[in-house]
Order: sequence, then structure tokens, then C-alpha cells
Amino acid sequence: MTTTNVHGHNQHGAHRWMVPLAVVTAGAMVAIWFPFAALWQQQHQIAQASAALAAVRGEQRALDVQSRQVASTRAQRDLARADYQLVSPGQSLIQVLPGRAANGVWTLRDDPGYQPLARPDTVPAATTLHASASPSRSFLERLVRTLEFWR
Repeated sequence: MTTTNVHGHNQHGAHRWMVPLAVVTAGAMVAIWFPFAALWQQQHQIAQASAALAAVRGEQRALDVQSRQVASTRAQRDLARADYQLVSPGQSLIQVLPGRAANGVWTLRDDPGYQPLARPDTVPAATTLHASASPSRSFLERLVRTLEFWR
């Protein structure tokens, strides 16, 4: 015998359709939510990878431009002179060190080795005096004559 409530409805029949509906709803939510969440996460990862790839391609273009700029012999020579303080065969590099730093404290910035080289076309031609060493001069005169370029 079935039980009926005061309104005359069957209590077991009213709840019978809710359990299958809840199971179907839960199954639909699981079936829909998990693939979409995975797809959304994968799409986010693809977007990040695309942004990183675009940045690397930009750096590649900049490096290609730079490599074309230093491909010529003149550019390589200028780079060697400016960055590595190298000179061509037959030339000599002379560095004159300053007496002291302006504020009395030395930094790497004050080191002449980090300063760019002077362009040869802007430096006046140096004349070298070759004085014959005569034994009649005193040691002091010869020393002053040798160090004459310091004036």
C-alpha cells in the first residue's frame, strides 16, 4: 500500500524523478566543466607561449640587424678599436693615465682603460725627436730630454 499525504499525492512518486535528475545534472556538469576548464587552461598556456615566441622573434630580428651592421671589415675594425682597444698592425696604443680622480676616489669610470679610444683622424700628428745620446750631457739633462713629452 502506498502512503498519501493530506493533499492526496503519492510521496514516493514525487521523489522518484529527483534522484535521476540529480544524477543526470551532475553527469552533465562533469562532462561539460572538465573539458572546458582544460581547454581554457591550454588556451592560456598557448597565449603565453605565443607571447614568448614573439619576444624571441623580436630579439632575433634585432640580432640580425646587428650582425649585418658588423659584417663589414671596417665595422669590425671600429668595434675592435672601441670595445677591445685593439690597433691595426704597425700602430701602437698609448694611454696617458691621469694624476688622480676629480674627487680623490677612483672608480671604474675613472680608469682610462674603460674610456673610448681617440679617433686617429682627430689627434694631431705627433712628431718624435730622436736626439743623439752624447756623452757630454749630464744624466739629469738626458732624463729631462727623455721625459720631455710629459710637459
